[in-house]
Amino acid sequence: MEIREFQQWINQRYGQRDRERGTAATFMWLIEEVGELATALAGENAANKEEEFADVFAWLCTLANINDVDLEKALEKYTSNRIEGFK
Repeated sequence: MEIREFQQWINQRYGQRDRERGTAATFMWLIEEVGELATALAGENAANKEEEFADVFAWLCTLANINDVDLEKALEKYTSNRIEGFK
């Protein structure tokens, strides 16, 4: 599945509820999931790490959807050879 397809799937399944929740509350959910990922990364449970990576990505897609950002297009920043140097 392509990134855009997943983002569209998330939007179709959860979009109305996500927009009602709004950006601020959705961002808080994302941050909570990032915290859970941090905890998982400190452990040895590979399945838990995988689950938390998926949760972070799904919430990132949700946040992008409610802010009208196409992540696949945004990621062209990294895939178009326009980046110079490192951060």
